[in-house]
Amino acid sequence: MIRAVPEQEMNSAAPSPAEENPAAAPLVLIPVSAEDFARRKKRIVRACIAAAVTAMLLIGYVYKRSVDPIHAQESFDAGVRFLNVARYGQAILSFDRAVALKPDLADAYYFRAKAYVSEADNEHAIQDFSKLIELRPQDARGFLGRCARYQEQKNFAATIADCSRALALDPRLAEAYNLRGMATRDSGNAGAAIADFTRAVELAPDTDNYYQRGATYQLLGEHQLAIADLDQVIASVPSESQAYFARAESRRAVGDVKGAEADHTHGRILDGR
Repeated sequence: MIRAVPEQEMNSAAPSPAEENPAAAPLVLIPVSAEDFARRKKRIVRACIAAAVTAMLLIGYVYKRSVDPIHAQESFDAGVRFLNVARYGQAILSFDRAVALKPDLADAYYFRAKAYVSEADNEHAIQDFSKLIELRPQDARGFLGRCARYQEQKNFAATIADCSRALALDPRLAEAYNLRGMATRDSGNAGAAIADFTRAVELAPDTDNYYQRGATYQLLGEHQLAIADLDQVIASVPSESQAYFARAESRRAVGDVKGAEADHTHGRILDGR
């Protein structure tokens, strides 16, 4: 026998639409306070400001990248002008600005090194020649400039190495042969130095190359050869007292006493003694 369920029981037992489908339940709106709205607005404003600042920085960076090479070239040109009129301190400052704006401007390091050389600042000159070598390893000027500074410091091994590297790049660098010859002679191998001085004379028959070879012949006891080279020096520069003193020594060694005395006397006259 089926028992009839009272209507009230039926109503209470049947689930509501919300219970059957929670998603169908009406949304409950959470009230937003004025403070929440203000915070949200500030976040939006801050984000907009950050985006604007980023855009401005990017534009500024792009603009700076576009004008820095121009300003670097202007500073470089100014440095060259100062260098040409022997205003070495101002030249160095101009080259400083040039490399600060364009760190790969190789020529600025080369000319700043020359300015340092004129200021007798070998250490900074060596640094700049080294930077030129780093940027342009096929540029013989860097090795040639640095080997001359090493020769002044009596670092003969470094002089010979750099001169050799310069000559490998440009075999017609008379100055490199001259410097390598001096470093070779001063390190105790005068005989090997003769070949470098001879090549220097062939490429550039100037007074220094003749003098260095003549002085080296003198060290080797080859006084007739020394006299011949010193004759060339005196013929080119008759006011060079040191050449007369050197020739006097070789003339005396070969028995030309009168010639030696004449050279020594003339050298003293030129020196004002």
